[in-house]
Amino acid sequence: MATKKKHSPARKSPAARSAAPSAAKIRADEARYMMKTYRRPPEVFTHGRGCRLYDSAGREYLDFLAGIAVNATGYAHPRMVRVIRREAGRATHVSNLFHNPYQAPLARKLAEWSGLDRVFFSNSGSEAIEGALKLARAYAHAKSNSGGRLKTRFLALEGSFHGRTMGALSITSTAKYRAPFEPLIPGVEFVRFNDVADLDAKFDDTVCAIVIEAIQGEGGVNLVSEEFWNRARELTLDHGAALIADEIQCGLGRAGRKFGFQKFTAVPDIVTVAKPLAGGLPLGAFIASEEFASAFHPGLHGSTFGGGPLVCAVALEFLRIVEDERLFENVRARGSELRMGLEVLAKRFAFIKEIRGEGLIIGIDLSVDGAPFVAEALRQGLLINCTHDHIIRLLPPFIIKQKDVAEFLRKFETVLSRVSKASAKSAAAPSASAKSQSPSQLTLAAAR
Repeated sequence: MATKKKHSPARKSPAARSAAPSAAKIRADEARYMMKTYRRPPEVFTHGRGCRLYDSAGREYLDFLAGIAVNATGYAHPRMVRVIRREAGRATHVSNLFHNPYQAPLARKLAEWSGLDRVFFSNSGSEAIEGALKLARAYAHAKSNSGGRLKTRFLALEGSFHGRTMGALSITSTAKYRAPFEPLIPGVEFVRFNDVADLDAKFDDTVCAIVIEAIQGEGGVNLVSEEFWNRARELTLDHGAALIADEIQCGLGRAGRKFGFQKFTAVPDIVTVAKPLAGGLPLGAFIASEEFASAFHPGLHGSTFGGGPLVCAVALEFLRIVEDERLFENVRARGSELRMGLEVLAKRFAFIKEIRGEGLIIGIDLSVDGAPFVAEALRQGLLINCTHDHIIRLLPPFIIKQKDVAEFLRKFETVLSRVSKASAKSAAAPSASAKSQSPSQLTLAAAR
């Protein structure tokens, strides 16, 4: 009887193996040559499959971060890989001076998903935000040239995060991101989150746009209320301003629907997208209604790389995969299971204050520092993230299965238990230098 061969990964040639730098060499080169903008653990990730990621030592990790909401179809999805290989052998770039086969079909698909009319492609989410701000200003100038008052101000929300470029940073509220680069672009004011009275007080005829994330990601997974969204829509219509929906993190399926704003009936004028759009390749876009899109004419905005044939082909395939594999339904089902399991854990661990989110964008608000939990999760083979120092953020791929959720909950329970025990031990026997510290400070110190 013939024995069944075991599957094994393809082996690298000796030349290829010797050419690959060691993890130690990679870390040394980073320390010497890269700008010091990231704090990274020592692991070097080399490849992935599905919702699993592997480091240079061959250790497996269950990824509930997805490259910060990017790898929605996981790693090495066969259809994505097939399109990347095909298009890499054809033409990766031709510039926006010419048509390519995939840009217009992708624009059509995004227009259909959003209910809007026209698309501009960029390389990133920050660039999409910059373009959306420019479009709002261009529209305001066009209106003022027709006899209206020139509107130049932007409103954004407290807790917002819209990117790292100067315009995007100007409408990002968090002081630690803003302060080192001030003065930023003037004419920006922040509205208290979900505070309709504050919105009414700050919105006047000088505002050209308000920018809203239906679900704040970096801000801590905060959900905009229907009352606030509807009032913002009313005010923008009354004053001839743009309602801009930043869907870079919560859009394209992460909330269990095409866009986060679609839980409301009112449609925005401009929508920004990026992160999962091209499966990890750099691509962003902003989508606008015909009325606002008409403010742009040839030469007024542009991009060398935005919307090239390879990235657009991959993005088109991503959107088809989401539809073909019924991933909206999967996101909703797995998200519900995940939140139910987390609520059970919250009853056991008193430092979990709140579980919030929709679909597969979930925040776990803690009363203690979150960094120790992220570090312990990594040791347990889990990838998660902490934002605003105390909010654990979960952004798993859309393709996770019920067994992956169950595995995550088991491992996360271990993480919670180990960190809480370590913190309790540290608090019971504080050092002389830590005697005056609060419990949350002790938790932080125990992990660092």
